[in-house]
Amino acid sequence: MDINTEAPFQSARDGVADPAGKAAAALLLGVAGFQAALALAAPWGSAAYGGGNPGVLPHSLRTASAGACGVYLLLAAAAGTSFVPAALRRRVLYGTAGLMVVGTLMNLASPSLIERMIWTPVTAALVVLLWRSAKGEVIASEPAFWHRSSSRKSPQR
Repeated sequence: MDINTEAPFQSARDGVADPAGKAAAALLLGVAGFQAALALAAPWGSAAYGGGNPGVLPHSLRTASAGACGVYLLLAAAAGTSFVPAALRRRVLYGTAGLMVVGTLMNLASPSLIERMIWTPVTAALVVLLWRSAKGEVIASEPAFWHRSSSRKSPQR
């Protein structure tokens, strides 16, 4: 019996996340950029917070956007790299995926058409990508000897 010595996904040991994690990180960076722009007075209020403040957001929501930007940057780092310990990374990714389900439902229910059209698909994609990345982390963090090679060789006699 031949035992494969490599995990089936790109391992967290080289500092690079799996493809789903990298894609999630890219989306999270985009969301962080949007939040940063809102915090810096971009006139995109109709695409955020239910669309109730068209134009530049009031100071309180700009402050909330600045905080959200920081959170999204941290989440992007957790999703796009694997410098975070595997068990913690897995929990963060699963937890964030769950929160993104709530975000998807909230965006879908938003009175703002632009928010429904832009952010519903983004948050739905994040649910899938974060979940897949967390699931891949479970497999990549298992000892390599648990994974058998798909091509079995018969013993030489």
